[in-house]
Amino acid sequence: MWKEFREFAIKGNAIDLAVGVIIGAAFGKIVSSLVDDILMPPLGLLLGKIDFTNVFLNLGAGGPYGTLAAAKAAGAPTLNLGLFVNACIQFLIVAGAVFFFIVKPMNRLKRQYATDEAGKAAAEPKPSAEVSLLTQIRDLLKARA
Repeated sequence: MWKEFREFAIKGNAIDLAVGVIIGAAFGKIVSSLVDDILMPPLGLLLGKIDFTNVFLNLGAGGPYGTLAAAKAAGAPTLNLGLFVNACIQFLIVAGAVFFFIVKPMNRLKRQYATDEAGKAAAEPKPSAEVSLLTQIRDLLKARA
């Protein structure tokens, strides 16, 4: 049973599904908080007291808006550059964590599984010369028929 589960986990799409669930559910809110509450405020301070959540371009004809919330309340179309930067940083953090904690160990397991299987195949005894000759004769007879 353990062998079959191991084969399924390594060959199947179970790992892909697990990665998707982790990215979507578990890491999403933690990384959002990390970026929004921990990383971006000091970065905004270093770049001249910029609040990245309010970095946007107004595409409409309306007056200047002080915040993104005010622009959205007025119904103005905006390009939300600061939110895009936050999302990119969140993606990089999640991708790095998934790579180092899931993908890298799974690749190591796959390599180990492949070497185990190769070792088993090499350990199988080769057929004797008589058996090989009989196999060739059988194959030739099948080809004629």
